Amino acid sequence: EYPDMVELDAFGGVSLFAKVNAGLGEKLANGGTVGARLTFNFNRHWGAELDYNFMVNNVRLLTPIAPGLPSYIFGNQIQTGALDAVYSFTPRGSRVQPYVSAGVGVAGFAPTRKAEQEAAARDAIFHSGGLRGLIIPAFNYGGGVKFHVSEHVGVRFDVRGWWSRNPTFGLPGWGPGFSIPAGQNLVTFQRTAGGIYIPSGQGMNGLQATLGFVLYMGRKAVPAPPPAPVPPAPLNPGSITGAEGTLCQGRAITLHSTASDPQGHALTYAWKLNGAPSGTNSADFPFTPNNAGDFAVEVTVSDSTNPSRSVKAGPVPLTVQAYVAPQVTSISATPDQLSCASDPTGTHTANLSGQATGSCGGTLTYKWTVSEGSVTNDTSPNATFDASTLSFEGGAQGQTKTVTATLTATDETGKSGSQTANISVKCPPRFVRLADIVFAKNSPRVNNCGKRILIDEAAPQVASGDYDIVLVGHRDTDEETNVPGRGRGRRRAAGHRLDEQRVLNSSAVLSGGTGTCAKVDP
Repeated sequence: EYPDMVELDAFGGVSLFAKVNAGLGEKLANGGTVGARLTFNFNRHWGAELDYNFMVNNVRLLTPIAPGLPSYIFGNQIQTGALDAVYSFTPRGSRVQPYVSAGVGVAGFAPTRKAEQEAAARDAIFHSGGLRGLIIPAFNYGGGVKFHVSEHVGVRFDVRGWWSRNPTFGLPGWGPGFSIPAGQNLVTFQRTAGGIYIPSGQGMNGLQATLGFVLYMGRKAVPAPPPAPVPPAPLNPGSITGAEGTLCQGRAITLHSTASDPQGHALTYAWKLNGAPSGTNSADFPFTPNNAGDFAVEVTVSDSTNPSRSVKAGPVPLTVQAYVAPQVTSISATPDQLSCASDPTGTHTANLSGQATGSCGGTLTYKWTVSEGSVTNDTSPNATFDASTLSFEGGAQGQTKTVTATLTATDETGKSGSQTANISVKCPPRFVRLADIVFAKNSPRVNNCGKRILIDEAAPQVASGDYDIVLVGHRDTDEETNVPGRGRGRRRAAGHRLDEQRVLNSSAVLSGGTGTCAKVDP
């Protein structure tokens, strides 16, 4: 940085003024200016400046006061002093400093000695004997650029606007409060008065362009040392999750590191199992214990951009239980006595229920099977057995079947355990209708066809002891009701009913009359 706490600037240039478009058309001739500035820069961008200017700008009244007379001109010198504020766009000590500036001060307008002498000599024509100088407030504004040629020497280019009230130089003034007699205009009045005047109610605008040489004073600014770097926040070790609950031999788990970096950098992971490196560079550590026992897992987490920033989580103790195959601890069928489908009054279904324990409390799946019949809801610990689909042989003997219901529980590793329960299904004897015995109309006599049926079909069944024979008598509506009785005259006895006699005759065929054949309960 360059030393520029104090600046001393000597400058020169041109000063230009705009025409005052009033009265006799006053115009300050373009001229030159010299001066000096003293600047104090009290911080990195702001400064205060004392400014002195000396300008030569003759006064010209462009309109004559009467035809045939010349316009009035007199020499004029201007001295200004101002206090300005300066703002630099680059900080103090920069090689190049663009800036803006504005301030207030005073301006002294002084006719030259020669101008005063001429004014006195020409007073009879122009009434100019009162020409004199005066001091009025002034305002300036502008900007420029400063440039260090070397450490203590520089140049400065400045363009500045300048404004003040229009001075009257002691001459008659035309402005606020000035009145013209009735019946005259300004020109007529001026010609009648026979003298020059200056409009006093106007402003005067000027422009300066200067080039100066700057002497920089003061010590070289030493920049403040940069603040000590803030050490990065330490890594958050987090914790190791995934080891909650019961751990079992052979069952895979995934441990996870929740470490984080407040700075958001990528992290690296180094896992250890029982003190030995294991796993990969990942926040997750898959682990399948092949045996029961105690284990310890830890992880070292590091900043990938600065490995010296590291933190360790753990060791976390892990207790692994030994593997035990699933066991079905209980099984039941309610009721365990059922009836076959041909028994409409019996119970045909049973509720199956079971309980099982898995290896280390793992999730179990269930499957019911039966040796015969059907099961619904067979993948639940509770199922329903239906005996309706069991098949039994026809016959007079009652039959019983024992159905085995098996519950199998399987764990996550594919190992399984089973247990069975028995269900008894009973089927009572069934009725068998034999062939009909056909009789002649109004006759109870058993013909040979009927005898063949009774002897060949019914008698063997009765003799086996497996069947009871039931004979059902029948007669048509157009047959006689009773069988005629035996005997003559009054001794003729009334016979049995026709259907009853047919039954008795059929029974006699089965019994053979002597008891040598099958015996039928009358």
